[in-house]
Amino acid sequence: MKGRVVRTSHESLCLSGNPLGDPRERDLYVYLPPQYDGKRRFPVVMMLAGFGSTNHSIAGWSPWKPNTIELFDRLIAEGQCKPAILVLPDCFNRWGGSQFIDSEGTGRYQTYLADEVFPFVDAEFQTIPEREARGVVGRSSGGFGALRLGMDRPDVVSAIGSHAGDAAFEVSMRPMLTSAAIAIDLAGGLRTFAEEIPVSGPKNATQFDAIFVLAAGAAYSPDTTGFPFAHIPMDPATGEIHADVWARWLEHDPLERIDASAVALQTMSLIYVDAGNRDEHGLHFAARLLKDALGKRGLPVRYEEYEGGHRGTSWRYEASLPQIVEALQGPE
Repeated sequence: MKGRVVRTSHESLCLSGNPLGDPRERDLYVYLPPQYDGKRRFPVVMMLAGFGSTNHSIAGWSPWKPNTIELFDRLIAEGQCKPAILVLPDCFNRWGGSQFIDSEGTGRYQTYLADEVFPFVDAEFQTIPEREARGVVGRSSGGFGALRLGMDRPDVVSAIGSHAGDAAFEVSMRPMLTSAAIAIDLAGGLRTFAEEIPVSGPKNATQFDAIFVLAAGAAYSPDTTGFPFAHIPMDPATGEIHADVWARWLEHDPLERIDASAVALQTMSLIYVDAGNRDEHGLHFAARLLKDALGKRGLPVRYEEYEGGHRGTSWRYEASLPQIVEALQGPE
């Protein structure tokens, strides 16, 4: 590797006392490009992990292929990408993922990223501490988090990258509710499932859908009365949809939020969206709908679709990262 990786930690104020009892001190990986000499300042790209993964997953070593940090390093070393600092925060929680938003059921994770992680990195490293020099990118739930950070906090970032990000919930999420109901029903109900699943982890596809629905429920439709701090949008005993809870989920759908976020999105220099053409969750349909909706409103969307599914797509950062960095204010 030509650049270097710094592993540090940050003690969060806004995650203190979160409902799930998750740690307030979080590890943070910061990649510094080969050009980093402590004098020049560089733009920053924040990378958000998918559901069930962490920054440690992204940074994990493999003897067979480069991890995403090593891929980014190679792109810079070969001149295929301008130099930038890459930041990998940890927003994992008891249910496998926070969806990177603020919720009374999980904690203030979007605020953590916007108001704690970025300022911490600016204080510790030679960044360009301005929104025009900051981007955010992620896959799957990380792509959702990137979209929402750009929509909700345009004061912080100016470029977004979403690889098969969660969106178009009616298409991508509603079908998994039946599968999740099966697993929750077999466990004896939501509370029992929530008590057992963090210990053993999901053992099959229905349990994976169920823990995702639990995590999403804690993020999108929190239950502030107590454990497991989530309302789920279906009855596990019958599979029937709870329309009021589902409506709360749809309020968080990036596709549904485009009009309300139009002013914020107009300040973006780039909104990069892609997906595989046979995504198992139908997120290529979501990506197409996002592309169309953003394009019709004259927003700066760049769309790519490739041969493949939902998993094993970290190689797509080779396409997105150079474009995102190009869209940011360059090194000083």
